[in-house]
Amino acid sequence: MLRHREGEVMRGLLWELKKVIVGHEQETEEIVVCLLAGGHCLLEGLPGVAKTLTIKTLAEAVDVDFTRIQFTPDLVPSDIVGTRIYRASREEFDIELGPVFTNFVLADEINRAPAKVQSAMLEVMAERQVSIGGQTWAMPRPFLVMATQNPIETEGVYPLPEAQRDRFLVKVLINYPQAGDELEIVRRMSTGAPKPKQVLDAEKLTQLQESASQVYVDPLVMEYAVALVMATRTPNELGFSDIAPYLAVGASPRASLGLIAAARAFALIHGRGYAVPEDVHHLAPAVLRHRLVLTYEALADGVTADDIVTKLLDRVHQPRPAKTRSSLWGRS
Repeated sequence: MLRHREGEVMRGLLWELKKVIVGHEQETEEIVVCLLAGGHCLLEGLPGVAKTLTIKTLAEAVDVDFTRIQFTPDLVPSDIVGTRIYRASREEFDIELGPVFTNFVLADEINRAPAKVQSAMLEVMAERQVSIGGQTWAMPRPFLVMATQNPIETEGVYPLPEAQRDRFLVKVLINYPQAGDELEIVRRMSTGAPKPKQVLDAEKLTQLQESASQVYVDPLVMEYAVALVMATRTPNELGFSDIAPYLAVGASPRASLGLIAAARAFALIHGRGYAVPEDVHHLAPAVLRHRLVLTYEALADGVTADDIVTKLLDRVHQPRPAKTRSSLWGRS
């Protein structure tokens, strides 16, 4: 009964987002899953597809502190994490904390920032803390980095390093809306932009995140998640020789942990106290697509990370109660 009530709250949050964001139901759900799982979210899409609007709407529906940082090539780490400031009147230094010290951080066009800024963001995302002047400052709870990037920009862009991409729980792809959805967007905006209602606050969100972390995951579901990740690392050994030429580096153990964390959150949203293999299957593209490093052969053949994940999902069998451990590895 408790899980059902918690699921209703999260579905209410999704409903408020849908008041503003037309279409993109799966993408919106993946963002809420990331929020509930306590991870960070990377949104990629062309200009004008509501990436920033989606994140701002989420911040309005959840009553927490929110900061938007526009990343540019001239940023330095102190612009985002803070710095030491000398007070002449007292002849001593004070610490001025930067804009990342908030609950929700919108890192707009994160791939425009240079290496030193990315390094500072890596500490913020991975350790949830900042080191300034020999002191360590913890981030508030809850804490979520939601970053956007434009896939077609080439001027003033620094590709995110693999280590930083791995810190994002999910990568959500935002595409152009369908004609019917776009017509609805125009209709809604012509009568005044809709506003979401507040559904959660920081305390309630933290409680829901802790509740999601307690959702039961059967060992067979864990094995299924690990099987998918292992297939990205050693495809030849597992009989996926047609995929191997396209993979330079597979997913890390964070991918296995991410699949389970996301599955737990997805189960809670749907009012269940347990995760099932279908949860892992449903969320695998969002959790895995940004963790795979593809070869030049994949680029030449037009093979994307999503293509590879789709093949793996088709061929690594979902477990069933009667299945044995060895039957998880599909063959075609």
